[in-house]
Amino acid sequence: MSTLKSQRSRKDLECTSLATAYQRQFVGELKQRVVENGEPFVVAQADTPHEIFHAMDIPLVTNQWWSAYISAKQLSERYFRVMEEKGYPGNSCKYCSLGLACTLANDPETAPWGGLPAPTVLVARLTCDCVQHVFSQWAEALGTDFFPLEAPAWESKDGQWFKRSNTDWENVYQEDRIKLLVDEMHDLIVLLEKKTNRRFEMEKLKTLMVRINEQETYIADAARLIGEARPCPVSIADQMPNTMIPQWHRGSDWAVSHAKRFRDEVAERVRQGIGVSSNEKIRLMWIGAGVWHDPGFYQALEEKLGAVFVWSMYMPFAGPQYIRDLKGRPMEALASRICSMNEVLHLPPWMNGWMTAEAERCGIDAAVILLPPENRLSQSGTLITKFALEEAGLPVLGINGDMVDAKSWDHDRMVGLVADFLESEGVK
Repeated sequence: MSTLKSQRSRKDLECTSLATAYQRQFVGELKQRVVENGEPFVVAQADTPHEIFHAMDIPLVTNQWWSAYISAKQLSERYFRVMEEKGYPGNSCKYCSLGLACTLANDPETAPWGGLPAPTVLVARLTCDCVQHVFSQWAEALGTDFFPLEAPAWESKDGQWFKRSNTDWENVYQEDRIKLLVDEMHDLIVLLEKKTNRRFEMEKLKTLMVRINEQETYIADAARLIGEARPCPVSIADQMPNTMIPQWHRGSDWAVSHAKRFRDEVAERVRQGIGVSSNEKIRLMWIGAGVWHDPGFYQALEEKLGAVFVWSMYMPFAGPQYIRDLKGRPMEALASRICSMNEVLHLPPWMNGWMTAEAERCGIDAAVILLPPENRLSQSGTLITKFALEEAGLPVLGINGDMVDAKSWDHDRMVGLVADFLESEGVK
């Protein structure tokens, strides 16, 4: 077996380098504000109302981004080993707990930024049992507060939710669930104001929400263009940074202008007939979070087999889950965006209904699903989604691997699994 763990990805778009350069600058400024200047800041899960923190100008470290950052520096294996040495189970959910592992390792020499200082508060939705344990123990280790947000059952089981989510969000996501989250957001604001001496202003949130709608419309346009174009103009190695980096800054002047720049560059590549592969034959769908420790995985078969990863969840998710008709109710519109974010990405019938429709929209020939052995939420809906895609006529390969833990990942072996699968299924 090859000992090659990972490979770098190829970036084709000019705006990708602009996005990564902006993010490097932002990370430096964030580190200065948080570590050097000691400003109050928040650590929060991706499916929490970041807009509240942005509106209050409170620096934010997103847990999933922090995990990807640590993983990209090839530190995850070391930190998870420390967790096991401290008595934590080896099968803990890796994506949510890598930040905790870094804190418990308590090794400023290796940790990014020398390790996180104590945040003002940690915030997470209780989407699975382990989240409460991870964040409670992380808050204890850092000596700060944990503010949990409830994740009540979603009684509406409409697998076609994405067709009505922009305008009919009160009914799609249920008024009672929206109201609960709005009440919790008000409580969170009270806590933040008390601990930071910064004031929340509704007008700032309204402005931010309008700008986010503009940003997400550009990203949705790019997703539509990529789905329609033959050949695929942009691989997911470019899609992910040009979607996710602006999402961490959503609603800012930079994020809105960058989303437009990305959309325009995609449109120009479509106009010129530029493809990411010189001989595109197979259009692939990637289901799951990114493999942050091996970004080159997605491009390994583009020339050899003409197999192009056309789709991942990050970019097409922008249209149905972020764009909202505000209806003069910005807090409620925000709550509708947040209150089912994990559900539509990971749980049936919402996950499989949306992804099956997306496969048809993009002309997908086969799908590859990441199955993180210890990530319970990521496992919950993936098998049902696999069955749904297969019922729709698509071959589906599930591969055991983790988005941030590189311990069991080998680049050549994983690429070989995909190649063998495509050959055995006769996908061409």
